[in-house]
Amino acid sequence: MSEIERSRASILHGCGIAAVAFVLSLSAARAENTLDQAPDPDKSRAEYEQVSKDITLSSERLAKLAADIATIKKDHASITAALIQSAMTEQKLGQDIEDIGAKLEGLKGEEQKIRASLAARRDVLAEVLGALQRMGLNPPPAILVKPEDALSSVRSAILLGAVVPELRQQTEILLADLKEQSRVTASIEAERARLTAAVGEQTAEKKRLSMLLEAKQKLEADTQTALAAEEQRSQALAAKAGSLKELIASLEADKARKAANAAKAAEQKSADADKAPAEPELASLPVPEANRLTAAAPFAALQGQIALPVIGKIKRRYGADDGNGAVMLGDMVATQSGAIVTAPADGNVLYAGPFRSYGQLLILNAGDGYHVVLAGMSRISVASGQSVLAGEPVGAMGEARVASTSASKNGNATPELYVEFRKDGKPVDPTPWWADRFSGRT
Repeated sequence: MSEIERSRASILHGCGIAAVAFVLSLSAARAENTLDQAPDPDKSRAEYEQVSKDITLSSERLAKLAADIATIKKDHASITAALIQSAMTEQKLGQDIEDIGAKLEGLKGEEQKIRASLAARRDVLAEVLGALQRMGLNPPPAILVKPEDALSSVRSAILLGAVVPELRQQTEILLADLKEQSRVTASIEAERARLTAAVGEQTAEKKRLSMLLEAKQKLEADTQTALAAEEQRSQALAAKAGSLKELIASLEADKARKAANAAKAAEQKSADADKAPAEPELASLPVPEANRLTAAAPFAALQGQIALPVIGKIKRRYGADDGNGAVMLGDMVATQSGAIVTAPADGNVLYAGPFRSYGQLLILNAGDGYHVVLAGMSRISVASGQSVLAGEPVGAMGEARVASTSASKNGNATPELYVEFRKDGKPVDPTPWWADRFSGRT
C-alpha cells in the first residue's frame, strides 16, 4: 500500500513539473512566431542598420570631438596621421560590429534549435499528461479496502513504475532545454547591448573623420586651383573614354605629358636664368608637394599584407560569374551603410569621380604599372592629383537601400564596394594581396 501511494505521489509531482514545463514549451512555441523561421545571413547587418538609425550624438560628445580636433597641429602631416588613425579606429569598430553580428546569428540559431526541439516534443508530452490526468481522476484501488482488487492494484503499480521514469526523463530534458533557452536569450540581449555601444562609438568616429577631412580641406585651400584644373582634365578624358582600360591609358598618357612639359619648362627657366633650377609653378605640378609619397613600398611586394579597403565580407570574387553572363574582373565586398573606405596602399589619385555604369569611381596609381580601382561609393573625399597613404580615408559608402543592387530576403539592400587590381592595363586576381584576416580564407 505504501509503495503504491509513493508511486502516486511521484506521479502527481512529476505531473506538476511536466505540466509547468509543457505550458512553458507552448509559450516558447508561440513566441517562436516573433522570430524568423530560418537564420538569415544578412539579418545581423539589417539589425545594425536599424540600430545605426537610432543613434545620435549628444551636444557634449560633439563639443568634445571639436575640442580634440582643435588640439591637432594644423599641418598636412599631422592631419593625415590623425585621419589614418581615426579610420583605423572606425574600421576596428566596424569589424567588432561584424563579429557581434555573427555571434548574434549563432545565438539565434541555437535558440531556433531549442524551440524546434520543444515543439517536436509537444505531442508526446500532451499524450503523457493526458494519461496522467486520467490516472489522477481514477486512482488505483486500495488493497486493504477491497482485497479482490489486489490484481488491479498490482497492474496499476507496474504501469506506474514504467511510466514515471520515462516522464521524469522527458521532463528533465525539457527543463534543461528551457534553462538553455533562458541562457541564450540573455546572451542575445547582452550582444545587442554591445552592438548598440559599438555603433555609438562608430558614429562618433565617423563624425571625427568628417571634421578632420574638413580641416584638411581648409589646409589645402591654396592648392584647390591646381586640383580643380586637374579634375576638369580628368572629367574631360572620362567623357571621351569608352572603357576603364581606355580611361586609365588616357589618364596615364596625360600625366606623362604634363610631367614632360613641367620638366621642359623648368629646364628652360633654368637656362634663361643661368642658375639652379627653381621650383616649378604649383599649377604645373601633377601632385601637390605637401602630399607627395616619399618611400612607398613596391605594390608587388605587398602580397598577403593588404587589408580590405572597407570592413565587410567578399561576396563575389575575381573570376566568378558576375550575374550578367560575364566574369568578375575584381572582388565585390559587402559592407555596412556609411562605411569608411580607405586606400589599400600608397598611391596617387589618377581619377576620382563618376564614370559610366561604375558610378563614383576612384583609380589609384600604385606604381610599377599597378592600378587599384574602387567603385560603388556614394562619396569620394579625395581629388585627382592628390597622393594618399595606405589606410587614409578616400570615401564612404551610401545607405543600405541606395548603395547596391544586392538585396537580402527581408528587402534590405547591402552596400557593396567593387575592388579591381590592374597590372599594365589588365585585371589581375587581388586574392594574393589580401591579408588572411580580411580575405575570408581563415
